[in-house]
Amino acid sequence: MLQDIKKDARIRMHKSIESLQRELAKIRTGRAHPSLLEHVHVDYYGTEVPVGQAANVTVEDARTLMVSAWDKNMVSVIEKAILTSDLGLNPTTAGTVIRIPLPPLTEERRRELGKVVHNEGENAKIAIRNIRRDANHHIKELLKEKEISEDEDHRAEQEIQQITDQFVGKVDEVVATKEKELLEF
Repeated sequence: MLQDIKKDARIRMHKSIESLQRELAKIRTGRAHPSLLEHVHVDYYGTEVPVGQAANVTVEDARTLMVSAWDKNMVSVIEKAILTSDLGLNPTTAGTVIRIPLPPLTEERRRELGKVVHNEGENAKIAIRNIRRDANHHIKELLKEKEISEDEDHRAEQEIQQITDQFVGKVDEVVATKEKELLEF
């Protein structure tokens, strides 16, 4: 039972790290990356789909994304979706290819994004601590039902704390990497 609780806590904490990485991937660093358009959706014949399912998104150079629509009729729809997104990008169209130049980030904007990254990291740490609390609660219930001894309870809580510390360290690493990436020119 204790192993199941620890395994479940590990899995849930790992999912918190993955969620953090997905959120940080949305934060634009000034470099072109196809994941910038992941949350932009287009109306593809009556169905809302991500741009990546209606076109091929590639990196042309360090500051330019290239979107190649699979259907000529979708070019204007994709371009409009990118324009109306919250990314502040201005696509240019040439036939069935849409080029999206990424403007360089200002120092002030980089600092703001650094705060957003730090905040996302804190949210991930809170989620991990909540998982620790849930695991410890399950362990206490086992103790209360006399399914484990007090020594096992104490040992299990220490192990859960070590797992928590390990994942909080991973959050710090991910956040530090993203902040470093943001501050590079």
